[in-house]
Amino acid sequence: MDLLDDEPGNTPEFTVSELSGAVKRTIEGEFGFVRVKGEIGRVSRPRSGHVYLDLKDDRAVISGVMWKGVAARQQTQPEEGMEVVATGRMTTFPGQSKYQIVIEDIRPAGMGALMAMLEKRKAQLQAEGLFDPARKQPLPYLPEIIGVVTSPSGAVIRDILHRLRERFPRKVLIWPVAVQGAACAPEVARAIEGFNRLTPGGALPRPDLLIVARGGGSVEDLWGFNEEVVARAAAASQIPLISAVGHETDTTLIDFVSDRRAPTPTAAAELAVPVRVDLMAQVADQGARMTRAMSQRLETRGQRLRDLARVLPRPEELLDGPRQRLDVLGERLPQALVRLVDRKRLRLSEQAGSLRPTLLSRAIAAERARVADRGARLAPALQRLVETRQVALAHRAERLSLRPIRREITTARERLEALSHRLDEAQSARVSEARRRLDALERLRETLGYRETLRRGYAVVRGDGHLVSTKTAAEDATGLEIEFADGRLKLGGGKARKTSKPAKPEQGSLF
Repeated sequence: MDLLDDEPGNTPEFTVSELSGAVKRTIEGEFGFVRVKGEIGRVSRPRSGHVYLDLKDDRAVISGVMWKGVAARQQTQPEEGMEVVATGRMTTFPGQSKYQIVIEDIRPAGMGALMAMLEKRKAQLQAEGLFDPARKQPLPYLPEIIGVVTSPSGAVIRDILHRLRERFPRKVLIWPVAVQGAACAPEVARAIEGFNRLTPGGALPRPDLLIVARGGGSVEDLWGFNEEVVARAAAASQIPLISAVGHETDTTLIDFVSDRRAPTPTAAAELAVPVRVDLMAQVADQGARMTRAMSQRLETRGQRLRDLARVLPRPEELLDGPRQRLDVLGERLPQALVRLVDRKRLRLSEQAGSLRPTLLSRAIAAERARVADRGARLAPALQRLVETRQVALAHRAERLSLRPIRREITTARERLEALSHRLDEAQSARVSEARRRLDALERLRETLGYRETLRRGYAVVRGDGHLVSTKTAAEDATGLEIEFADGRLKLGGGKARKTSKPAKPEQGSLF
């Protein structure tokens, strides 16, 4: 009989967990840091924020995972079909008995992969009609307020403001954003959407025109403006938008969906406003032309009036004929009056011959009898009319009741209560909206204040009560004071003291 069937050998026994742990330690020890080049296959983004994907070539597939924090920092988000270089560490997942790479960084494998991904996005957006010229909005001729989305510390904003001051000064609202890196795309998209949410004529007025600007750079530096979220935000903007990203040879997706593309930020300012001096010269030229045209028209009409006056007869000639007719009629008037008086006198004599006193007496008596007869008939008729009206009045008095009046009063009271309730709701909504806007402005003030910069780890150095920004000034100061986010510290043994909440800044310029 074989002894192997009856007695255990010298091979050690492992539990499943021990064996999985040993495999995990072996793989992580041998492949603690690797770089893998391959094509992205399946990409999954669950609600947790982690990214699960497959890296493959023509013969093998490796599963990969990118945790939520790492995925948020990536400048290029993975997409299916993209050729990339992934950097990370190999590990195992005992729950499914498989090995995988935990990705710490992922980048396109060269310019070809970036361009292929850009062309894919471009074709998708073009198929959706976002590049259609018919949907582009015309730019306002002279906008009152211009919103600029760019970095507040670069030369771009200075060039735009300088060019606007030279051509036609306008009010400018600046929305500070990162213009490169992983934060570029979401911040630019939020800035465009934020400007569109502003209320026209509000405390922070809504711009009439937007400019999205950035200086030149490499394809990687400008990649934030190729992201789909930026292109869709620009396409959905109800405010006309000018894109001025990079130099004239640089092209990004936002250039295709914007209403106008400017080759440089300075050119964007030139597209936004006309030249004030040229407008004044044009107005002056138009005024001079109008004055000349009016003078020529008056001269032409005057000449025509003088020409017409020459063919008209003189006033004396117009009065000669009527004057002569007046003289003739004046001579004939006395004789005509005499003849008229004679005819009237003859007619009066004929009428007077037929008048007799007896005829007048009989006529008066007949009229008196007719009046008496009608007077006798009038009293009964008036009595019957009064009785009829009294009966009608009695019927109407019986029909009068307070019930309809009370019903109308009840209806009116209900309407009044409903209107009062609606008024209360409208007033409450208005107060809530005002409070929301005030909170938003307060958050914007806190965000733009230097206190937020202190909370990110910066400090302010003062010497002898003045701001110190150079080493020489610090050496010349008799005492230094450093302000942190939670207080101030005096050098030389001083104690940190809590600072009170900064006073709300006064309303200032829009810049």
